[in-house]
Amino acid sequence: MTILVDADACPVKEIILKVAKSKKIPVVMVIDTSHQINDGYSEVIQVDKADDSVDIALINKTNKGDIVVTQDYGVATLALSKGAKAINQNGLIFTENNIDGLLFERHIGKKVRRGGGRTQSIPKRTSQDDERFEKALLNLISIV
Repeated sequence: MTILVDADACPVKEIILKVAKSKKIPVVMVIDTSHQINDGYSEVIQVDKADDSVDIALINKTNKGDIVVTQDYGVATLALSKGAKAINQNGLIFTENNIDGLLFERHIGKKVRRGGGRTQSIPKRTSQDDERFEKALLNLISIV
């Protein structure tokens, strides 16, 4: 098992590293050239800034039984299709039971925004979000 992270804008990298080190799980952070990571533990893969280059590199490295940390529903869908587990930065574990609804909500949101409408803003991150993520990640590790 490896934890693969869509790391460009991931707010929980430190939590991932803490958990991974304690469980001796390898971590792969995938970033584009506008970011830099040197945490001394994870393997860092840096790709160009082209659309979806981070997503494609991350999914190409994903294997059955891995854990993918992403807030992108499309990446989560691809991870699930490869037999990996997927989780977002707030501790939502993506499953075959919830991914279709999430993709549909994303589609509707894009249609509203394209039509000039506004969608709900993202609330400010809290320490409870971090705690929920860490608990969900530990739970996911224990069932993989």
